[in-house]
Amino acid sequence: MTSRIGLSSYAFFWQLSDKVSEPLSIHQALERTADLGVDLFQVCDYAPLETMTDPELEAVRATADRLGISLELGTKGIRPGHLRKFLHIAGILGSPLLRTMFNTRGHAPTAEEAVAIFKEVLPEFEAAGVKIAVETYEQVPTARILDVIRGVDNPWLGICSDPANTVAALEMPREVMDAVAPYVLNMHIKDFAFTRKDGWVGFTYAGAPLGEGLLDYDYMVSSFQPHQRNINQIVEHWLPWQDSEAETIRLENQWTQHSIEFLRSK
Repeated sequence: MTSRIGLSSYAFFWQLSDKVSEPLSIHQALERTADLGVDLFQVCDYAPLETMTDPELEAVRATADRLGISLELGTKGIRPGHLRKFLHIAGILGSPLLRTMFNTRGHAPTAEEAVAIFKEVLPEFEAAGVKIAVETYEQVPTARILDVIRGVDNPWLGICSDPANTVAALEMPREVMDAVAPYVLNMHIKDFAFTRKDGWVGFTYAGAPLGEGLLDYDYMVSSFQPHQRNINQIVEHWLPWQDSEAETIRLENQWTQHSIEFLRSK
């Protein structure tokens, strides 16, 4: 058992967006991933996926298979119909994992509601061999997410850890790592830092090259033990838009290369 390094669609955030003149297709993002020697790609919050037909999804799977890339899947929201839709997509893509978040537009479930939903759908996920990983983030206190995980008490439901997100709710990354460690199924790896704004009026909280910000990566690994527990590490970025499209794309690619090299060096 080992921890695999993967790229998220968030590693190509700007290049997949309509902010650039020639956005990448998901097929091109997979080609780029293969070019970097990475064999795992997490399609996460990628809006076009929801409107793809089954044959279009099968074409994405075919591209990934041709390149030797395994796929994981990510969405937002836990309405039962939405989860079942993504279970269907996961089946076509061959994803053994669905990362999600509790809240979505028009639906912010209570802990009790979330427990009931997961208990309803998890037998279908287990039958299909797909685990659900709920991401830690600022909209829902980590303690409440853990209340739900413990309330459901099913190994097919766990945590997608992202310590960067919870800082906005004044939850300290190390404390969150300690709390979620027994339940982690997936790791999002992105570094983060505060920088003073002009005139020293406040701060900007944004991404940083991996190993150069506030993420205590070594502590996280010692807490989660991804290599022993077969937990994949998925590279993401919080890269602010730069002065130009060309510079943004250059830096996005540079951060991705750097992150891969950093993780491989560990």
